[in-house]
Amino acid sequence: MSSSDLIVSLDIGTSKVRVIIGEVQNGAINIIGVGSADSEGIRKGAIVDIDQTVQSIRNAVDHAERMVGIEISEVYVGIQGNHIALQTNHGVVAVSNEDREIGDEDIERVLQAARVVALPPEREIIGLVPKQFLVDGLDGITDPRGMIGVRLEVEATVVTGAKTAIHNLMRCVEKADLRIAGVILMSLASGMMALTKDERNMGTALIDLGAGSTTVAIFEQGNLVATSTLPVGGDYVTNDISYGLRCQTDQAEKIKLKFGCALVSDAAEDQKFKVVRMGSNVEKEFSQVDLANIIEPRMQEIFQLVRQEIFRLGYEGKVNGCVLTGGTASMPGVLALAQRELETSVRIAVPDYIGVRDPAFTNGVGMIQYVTRYMRPRPGVSARRSAARKPAASAASSAKPGLFERLKRMFSEFI
Repeated sequence: MSSSDLIVSLDIGTSKVRVIIGEVQNGAINIIGVGSADSEGIRKGAIVDIDQTVQSIRNAVDHAERMVGIEISEVYVGIQGNHIALQTNHGVVAVSNEDREIGDEDIERVLQAARVVALPPEREIIGLVPKQFLVDGLDGITDPRGMIGVRLEVEATVVTGAKTAIHNLMRCVEKADLRIAGVILMSLASGMMALTKDERNMGTALIDLGAGSTTVAIFEQGNLVATSTLPVGGDYVTNDISYGLRCQTDQAEKIKLKFGCALVSDAAEDQKFKVVRMGSNVEKEFSQVDLANIIEPRMQEIFQLVRQEIFRLGYEGKVNGCVLTGGTASMPGVLALAQRELETSVRIAVPDYIGVRDPAFTNGVGMIQYVTRYMRPRPGVSARRSAARKPAASAASSAKPGLFERLKRMFSEFI
């Protein structure tokens, strides 16, 4: 297995940091390693403690390395949050070849032209996603390579984010002794994997139910057209359980994972569990119905907020269905509750790979698929079997001054 066939994704979430190693052979992806660690230093999807976040990343990477027996040195990092914004831009260039055949250089130049956009000083371009190319006025072209023309245009979505959030994320990854191969918008990557071609064309909302936040991404006509992040998620359900049963938060989380049900009507009265009450050693017995009476109102509220957000984004009535993903989506009863509250067809997206068949892994697996399909991994090392960690770290630090320039050049390879 050659090192260039390996792609490593890093998903830094509020509750978990997940590292997924994908092996690409003849265009087919195999998931060969998964590492996860409890996430410290993240609140509502934002980094609040650099050192704790770095340690969480290291723990997840070590877990993945031990599972597969390789040394990870380079990762693709996922990013999302309420600081992400999308805007449409247009690029135009003249075809440079004498025979007027459009090549990679022309596509590179037109994408660079589309990146010329006025931004406030506190914002930065994360990536560029082409919607369509036009050759001499002919539209609807997805890949113009090899076509003959004089004028090449592109309509693209420019993805921007807050410099502070982007640089803090990069800083954490660098301090964990990892090189950044690219930064990917997770809503875009998971949408390309979780949604079918028809769903992306017809108008669908991808709802990522995370621990600290819920991300709503709207896809229409094959493209990501809007995204928004709500500061509510599975952690709020855990807090409600902690208050309702008067127990420690870590115990509330375990109870939620083992006995949680989002619908009172689906809960079993004979399913009992005991809880150590806070401030005493006394145990009290509760049923799954008692637990569901705490969970259902909070999950109901989350879906009502999602529906309001879709309306605020201007897509009420244009969305023909919703797809759920994220760790919270795997709770029993969530699907039926979502169908009731959102009043549309709803399904749960699960990656179809051995070892990661859980909605929580959708973002990480989606990033690997996105890199394989659109970013064409450059020759280099994603993971090595026998490389020492320290030389990798020194190489990363020596290349540090040009890191952001290197990333900017790399983002232009989004097709």
